[in-house]
Amino acid sequence: MRVGISLLTLAPGDQGGAETYARELARALRRSGTFEYRLFVPASAPRVADGLETVAVRAPLARRGPARIPAMSISSRISPKAWRGLLGLKVLHYPLTVPVPKTSAARVVTLHDLQHHDLPALFTRSQRLFRARAYDRAVEKCAATIVPSEFVRERAVELLDVDPRRLHVVPHGVDHETFHPGEEPREPFLLYPARPWPHKNHPKLFQAFVDLRRTQPELRLLLTGSGLERLHPLPDGVELLGLVAREELASLYRRAACLVFPSLHEGFGLPALEAMASGCPVAASNLGALPEVCGDAAVLFDPEDVLAMETGIREALDRADELRAAGLARAAEFTWAESARRHEAVYRQAAS
Repeated sequence: MRVGISLLTLAPGDQGGAETYARELARALRRSGTFEYRLFVPASAPRVADGLETVAVRAPLARRGPARIPAMSISSRISPKAWRGLLGLKVLHYPLTVPVPKTSAARVVTLHDLQHHDLPALFTRSQRLFRARAYDRAVEKCAATIVPSEFVRERAVELLDVDPRRLHVVPHGVDHETFHPGEEPREPFLLYPARPWPHKNHPKLFQAFVDLRRTQPELRLLLTGSGLERLHPLPDGVELLGLVAREELASLYRRAACLVFPSLHEGFGLPALEAMASGCPVAASNLGALPEVCGDAAVLFDPEDVLAMETGIREALDRADELRAAGLARAAEFTWAESARRHEAVYRQAAS
């Protein structure tokens, strides 16, 4: 069976965990997949394919920002290469949700979250309208929807009235080859890898960090991700590292005293698992899918309560050895090979 995977709406470096998921899924399917795969990618990001058969589509009008999606939609419609690539597909999967290009094959959509319904105040009116049109409608019209957690599944049933039989929970995996314990000594810094999107809750983290520094002045807070310059002014002790390579992120996990993850909404929360796989203690929000993903291997706190966040971080630092052991055991349950196997089960069902 020939399965297409469309990453045409990818903007490298701008899509956080959804981009990591798409790249790791392609890699896992190349390694262990049992179907024939054809990957549709922007011509500006050819290496995403990781060895799979590739159809590269050029969108000269826009490569980044919101305009890239309609630009790529138009480009895929007029591209002979894209037309030919769609021939013979039984299933076309959209890991980044937005259904570009259109197809007569069975559609599978990954729905990462429904944040625009749960936290509408964090979005502009145009952003909410776009998501309602692109995400909600994509789910309505597909043969099957993959969600990364039971949390997202429950929200989709409640908010979109989706038939539960069309929703398939397939958790993300962890790249254990990259994220693993090491010999580096732990250093007195907290780590938060996240772009400065409103739901990532940086302002309250800064308040909690200032309070922590009153009794632990040697403590630093390191932030990774693109766009962080928008967070200025910064409290003393906060350092912006920007977008870092995976190897550097892995080293940061191995050296950090604690990962702090104060997000207000997560459909999964991959950094928490990556930190656990690296032997890093985790203090995380008790909202969204994070309690489901972390289990008993992290300290959970109310991300709206600065004092609760500060207390949770202190507890994680105090319980570091216990949390390292629990985190390693928890992260070992998640692999991209298993995620790929479960994706293939959904493709098989959608095709039938």
